[in-house]
Amino acid sequence: MLGSLLLAGSRSTLVRRAVSGFPPTRKVVGRFVAGEDVPDVISATRRLTDARLAVTIDHLGEETRDADAAAHTAKAYVTLLGALGPLGLGDRAEVSVKLSAVGQALGASGDRIALDHAREICAAAQAAGTTVTLDMEDHTTVDSTLAILRDLRADFPATGVALQSYLFRTEADCRDLAVEGSRVRLVKGAYAEPASVAHKDKTEVDKAYVRCLRTLMAGKGYPMVGTHDDRLIAITELLADRLGRPRDSYEYQMLYGIRSDKQQALAGAGGRVRVYVPYGGDWYGYFMRRLAERPANLAFFLRSLTSK
Repeated sequence: MLGSLLLAGSRSTLVRRAVSGFPPTRKVVGRFVAGEDVPDVISATRRLTDARLAVTIDHLGEETRDADAAAHTAKAYVTLLGALGPLGLGDRAEVSVKLSAVGQALGASGDRIALDHAREICAAAQAAGTTVTLDMEDHTTVDSTLAILRDLRADFPATGVALQSYLFRTEADCRDLAVEGSRVRLVKGAYAEPASVAHKDKTEVDKAYVRCLRTLMAGKGYPMVGTHDDRLIAITELLADRLGRPRDSYEYQMLYGIRSDKQQALAGAGGRVRVYVPYGGDWYGYFMRRLAERPANLAFFLRSLTSK
């Protein structure tokens, strides 16, 4: 119930104003967001990669309803990739893109605009020696996102995509995408979805995650296991062992500021670990979803508000 309220709040203009305008909030946001500009996120990238971790960087923003704002976001990614290139990190520092931030939500022409901007970002990523992963948003965008993915992969075959296990359709999408060279990030999902399209019970979401994970690990693609759950990590290791997957044929992905000790432990044991690093001024929706996902995040937030 609390998670549902927080997810509803992530889309509320009134709650946005209240939370964003509360001074202690910005201090807490710093745990989950690596600053507001490119130098901030480059600094975080250097620190993480020096610690044997990879990163995927998200320029925060979504559901853009203005064409100029969509173009501005695409330009921000190109600028970021221009700064990443000289670091020589290759695909250890890639970017994640929400298509709704680059035009997908702009009515009838939204898909074309998003595809054009995504091509521009993918070309900049290729020039920087790295890759792009398309984030997945709510269920209404899945068909559009997968169609744009297919178009992008014609010229940029390393383009990845995220899939969400709580959607009923995702098991079939995993089967379709578990092919040679296909990079797929599997997550549980963090949007408020209706019961007609998504599992609502946590146990059912976890079971669906394992079924999807089994499909991806048994396929010929490159699974990116997005989880902080020790049980799911253990299942991943078990599947890799049973299927004879070497450590460099899949990776774990975890969020910036969450379970940093586990990230280091997995990397220290020889696993590939990539940290999802968001940055930018439009942090509100992302922040609220992080609070909704785990009670520990909300508890951390509330303690911070009362600490001196």
